[in-house]
Amino acid sequence: MVRIYADLHLHSKYSAATSLSMDLEHIAYYSKLKGLGIVATGDVLHPRWRSELREKLVDVGGLFILTGRPEGPLFILSGEVSTIYKDGESVKRLHHVILYPSLDDVDSAAEVLSKYGNLQSDGRPILSLSSESLLSELKEINDRIELFPAHIWTPHYSIFGVHGYQSVEAAFGTMSSEVHALETGLSSDPEMNWTLSSLDRFLLVSNSDSHSPYPWRIGREANLLELSSLHYESVLQALRRRGPSRMVMTVETYPEYGKYHWPGHRNCNVSVSPEEFSKLNGVCPKCGRKLTEGVDVEVRQRADRLRGFRPLGAADFVRVIPLSEILAYLMNSTASSGKVWNQFKALVDRFGSEFSVLIDADLDELGQVAGKDLAAVIRRMREGKLPVKPGYDGVYGELKLKGEGKPSLGRFI
Repeated sequence: MVRIYADLHLHSKYSAATSLSMDLEHIAYYSKLKGLGIVATGDVLHPRWRSELREKLVDVGGLFILTGRPEGPLFILSGEVSTIYKDGESVKRLHHVILYPSLDDVDSAAEVLSKYGNLQSDGRPILSLSSESLLSELKEINDRIELFPAHIWTPHYSIFGVHGYQSVEAAFGTMSSEVHALETGLSSDPEMNWTLSSLDRFLLVSNSDSHSPYPWRIGREANLLELSSLHYESVLQALRRRGPSRMVMTVETYPEYGKYHWPGHRNCNVSVSPEEFSKLNGVCPKCGRKLTEGVDVEVRQRADRLRGFRPLGAADFVRVIPLSEILAYLMNSTASSGKVWNQFKALVDRFGSEFSVLIDADLDELGQVAGKDLAAVIRRMREGKLPVKPGYDGVYGELKLKGEGKPSLGRFI
């Protein structure tokens, strides 16, 4: 058995609003720094991207190695689709992540799904068919193709969003038994989802949905898998909870860090707590229009348990803030600045990967190498005690450490 971090959902340079650096080489380079052993290709239905995948990837049991990089990471064929369709009197808008065991299966899926949308228009194509029909079409091609609903609580384009459904069964109908996993998204975590007994049968997965390859985006959420072998079949076993492979834990951002955690209006610079949202009857105090509700409110409204309940057999999870973001805060800089990058790279060189620094590194050693402030922040993060100003209406949350002294980051050798 091997334990390996996997990010199963991101985008390529062929998706809208995505960095041109989202090519295989950059994804591979930054994934290794992050600590990812398996990473999504993203956007496999796009014909130009698929052509690059065929040219540059080597199949090693349904997972793939980039030519010239035998050290990995392994790539898994993955892509997100947007289904927009009418169900009764309602227009539904849902995103789904799809994993494929082979490029031939992707070709077959592209041939079928091209009847429902233009696959060349965007890496995440818009398809005019129901979620139930989509899954049915995929299973006709190969039962080993796996679909899971993406970022399930995001207000827009998700199964439980404003254009979604009240349940997985309502969304997928006769195909609902073929849905095995749900993606928590940046604005929710397992603890929040455990408050809904209707979700107990699903494996909760976490992925970055990254639009750039940099370490404060790629792998910001991920899955620690224990696999019987480094093959697609083992990943599938873990997602379906069948066989020896399994999910050990998910790596989650603090849900407050997500862009849709609290209710608010970006244009009005207004965010409110769920309690304030209720007092305001959901109306913005500045413009008088309805506030974007936020994930925390929606989960609370649907919950049938108190927060703190844990279903039997549920995988563990840890909450993290990307290391680059922590360093930027302590250094009064930005995650993309040269001085933050130098500190980041030195830490990764010393401890092996960003995940090692955030999750596993000995805090005393970390303090000696990088300074007491960084060690203190990571300690508080591991204890779940980092104060974060919640994100809202498309605005990311912010790390807010009050009363901290001046940064004392050490010098690296």
